[in-house]
Amino acid sequence: MKKIAVILAGCGVYDGSEINEAVLTLLHIAKNGAAYQCFAPDIEQLHTINHLTGEEMPSNRNVLTEAARIARGDIKSLSELKVSEFDALIVPGGFGAAKNLCDFAVKGADAQINEIVLAACKQFASAQKAAGYMCIAPALIPFIYPKATLTIGNDEQTVNALTQLGSTHAACAVDDIVIDEDNKLVTTPAYMLAQSILDADAGIEKLVKNVLALA
Repeated sequence: MKKIAVILAGCGVYDGSEINEAVLTLLHIAKNGAAYQCFAPDIEQLHTINHLTGEEMPSNRNVLTEAARIARGDIKSLSELKVSEFDALIVPGGFGAAKNLCDFAVKGADAQINEIVLAACKQFASAQKAAGYMCIAPALIPFIYPKATLTIGNDEQTVNALTQLGSTHAACAVDDIVIDEDNKLVTTPAYMLAQSILDADAGIEKLVKNVLALA
């Protein structure tokens, strides 16, 4: 049975992992007969957003503690991830990927990636193991793969920033994927373009299937 490492970035679209994307990822891994283990960095979030009002909250939260909500408590600190134990990696989106795993949401082309996240993701790249990144999570890719082809929706500013960082952007429909064969890398726009959970599901299903096929 293939085993997939899934990196989460908190809990909630505006400050953590996009919950629908994370759950659909886990569902499709299981439906395809594979197993998964969730991980998250044990760090403080950039900030905490009230998802009802969109306003910032005074109290802040821990990324690992929040991500544990999605994983039903079955989650490990990202520093414990060993690439030898897994066949592939998948990183769902949500702004936490661009706020907590790196600071792309704040700094754009001047962004930096969290060292623990970089070390974990680079293990898969160095071992030539398959990886899938969805929604805004492909913002991490330029730091991990020197040259990669990816999709991140159609927001011009976001695309330009990733191009500046050295990646090649490929336009992609919401229900489709972009495969970089050389890097064994699969990306899909998910909620960068999705108008519904059905839209998001179509691309995520393809991403998971293709990551498993490359694994």
